[in-house]
Amino acid sequence: MTLGEVKDIVEVSVVLPAYNEVDYLAPAVEKTVETVKEFTESYEIIIAEDGSTDGTAQKAEELSRKHQCIRHIHRDDRLGRGKALNNAFIQSRGKVLVYMDLDLATDLKYLKPLVESIREENYDFSTGSRLMKESIAERSISRSLSSKTYNFLVRCMLNSKLKDHQCGFKAFRRDSMLAVLDEVEAKHWFWDTEIMVRGYLHGYKIKEMPVEWKSGKDTKVSLFRDSWNMFWDILGLWWKIKIIKKTNKNHK
Repeated sequence: MTLGEVKDIVEVSVVLPAYNEVDYLAPAVEKTVETVKEFTESYEIIIAEDGSTDGTAQKAEELSRKHQCIRHIHRDDRLGRGKALNNAFIQSRGKVLVYMDLDLATDLKYLKPLVESIREENYDFSTGSRLMKESIAERSISRSLSSKTYNFLVRCMLNSKLKDHQCGFKAFRRDSMLAVLDEVEAKHWFWDTEIMVRGYLHGYKIKEMPVEWKSGKDTKVSLFRDSWNMFWDILGLWWKIKIIKKTNKNHK
């Protein structure tokens, strides 16, 4: 979907994926609204909620009635974080598309610079990073080691230049994002990595910026299970890229 096909275009769309977040949803949404309206008058906040069973859907509807800028995109079935993001971005109306994890682990003072890197600096993608020298990240030693190992593997196997692929704080130029969205197959946590890697494959201009980040108390990431699954995701994407390169070479 291009901007020409979108009605009521806005400058910025912020997507907040939500699954069973009833206790955190309202404070996160209210804080996001207050932050976004400081640097643009043209925006929407999208709550991408799917399969929640704890009242999150009802709370999202309540917030959408309270604020005209808020849209609630609901699915009864559980899509998974990646598919929920895809679904929300396709229905968004912004020139700049943003998504943030609902725990707001990244300090929101970086939201304006994240958006401005797309709107003013002419980048296609921008992402927060917890692993740059200037970054400040608070998390356990085990999770820090796991993250560094994971990102090292992504850089080595998928030829990415980023230090941190999984930070839930990203922005995209609409046309650039939608041009690669159909290629992204990840249904859950690996979505962040796949979208950035495919952006590199398309030759996009990508900015990585240091941020202040604090681990949420009730993270839904299982260190061992999700790390293992994402390792296999890396292998899977490496193989797909290898096949694509081989096919393109044979067609020349």
